Amino acid sequence: MQPVPHADERPITVTAPQQSLYLEVSNYCNSLCATCPLTFFGNGSPHNMSFEEFRLVVDQAPDLKRAVLHGIGEPLLNPHLPQMISYLKARGTHVVFNSNAILLTPRRQQQLIDAGLDEYRASLDASTSATYLKVRGVPAHERVLRNLTSFMETKRRLRAERPHVSLWFTTLRDNIEELPGVIEFAIATGIKEVHVQRLVYFGEGLAVAEQSLYRCLQVREQELLADCEELCRRYGLTFSAAGATEPFLSLSGAHLAHKQRPWQRCNRPWSHSYVSSRGDVLPCCFVPFVARDQTPFTLGNAYAQPLAEIWSGEKYQEFRRRFLSDDPPSCCAGCGANWSV
Repeated sequence: MQPVPHADERPITVTAPQQSLYLEVSNYCNSLCATCPLTFFGNGSPHNMSFEEFRLVVDQAPDLKRAVLHGIGEPLLNPHLPQMISYLKARGTHVVFNSNAILLTPRRQQQLIDAGLDEYRASLDASTSATYLKVRGVPAHERVLRNLTSFMETKRRLRAERPHVSLWFTTLRDNIEELPGVIEFAIATGIKEVHVQRLVYFGEGLAVAEQSLYRCLQVREQELLADCEELCRRYGLTFSAAGATEPFLSLSGAHLAHKQRPWQRCNRPWSHSYVSSRGDVLPCCFVPFVARDQTPFTLGNAYAQPLAEIWSGEKYQEFRRRFLSDDPPSCCAGCGANWSV
């Protein structure tokens, strides 16, 4: 995480073009995750961002340095994804997305490599089929493992340095015991990074406070994290967590103890926006997870308004103004206390 300026140094109006964008290239999914609001609340009618819609947005960000091509849905469902990646890479943009890897077929593997994708982040929350089904809602564990194994073999066969492949594990009370197995899979396949995520909970399915390990790690879980850290160290794997910190620090919350206004450690309202598949501009990628009604946090529509106008407009100004106060927008109030930072 980049250093966050003191609140007094952050302007309400930002006129410099955005250098980072989250683009929700698809708003539907082929999983039924028990930790995802899409499973419980839906997201309107299914829609893939078209290549024309995509260009309309990114062409308004001439200084774009980083593009994240995921949101509430599964990016590999969008047939234009390789073309989007190629377009961004031709501009020198760093491109990354998270995926459940269910559709990571040999054909898709080749397309992603040919397009020049920089990072492929695979969500893998279990090392057994039973737990995968419980968390992800579909019986696809073996398929995902085959696809990821094949992808690493394809990269070696083609001597392709990119994309960098990493595993992302959302920690739950019900799956933490399977983290070592996920690390062992990474070791066996040549994946060099395992990233631990905190649960973002909203009161449905497994996305409940009781499943969160944040600030309530038991002795057994602390020992397990220490063992995982040692296993990764022994085999040369990176073992990290949200905010570019250590998994124990992230889950224990020790780095945020006694912090006032913890949400203000975030710099997203000054660094990037999230653009939904239908063009709605949100302040960050957590909004769809913590706000069932996104209307109060919709700051404009990038298909109907110039992106720069939205970025420096009154709605964004008011959002930043409240963010810097003791009464932040509700989508931010729990950030740094319950999730994210």
